Amino acid sequence: MPDHIHILIGQSPIIRLSDLVREIKSESSRFINEKKASKYKFYWQEGFGAFSYSRSQRDDVIKYILNQQIHHKKKTFKEEYLEFLEKFEVEYNNDYLFDFF
Repeated sequence: MPDHIHILIGQSPIIRLSDLVREIKSESSRFINEKKASKYKFYWQEGFGAFSYSRSQRDDVIKYILNQQIHHKKKTFKEEYLEFLEKFEVEYNNDYLFDFF
């Protein structure tokens, strides 16, 4: 999607999620900018959202990710993200949410 990305990762519990996301953002930004894959300088917005799922839900999560273009014809990223926060009962402050375009 042009305004966000979903990544399904199986991760070792000894790796901090924030460290993993920092590496993904750093290395992908470097790659995109070195390859000049965009006519503009590429950078990631600050922050990230992460949600965990059980292994038994893996196939459903993969289908969900693969159908993003269809899914977002019905609901925006902002609507989707706020729904996830509510579904997972995450307390949040609107001041610290992403800059939704």
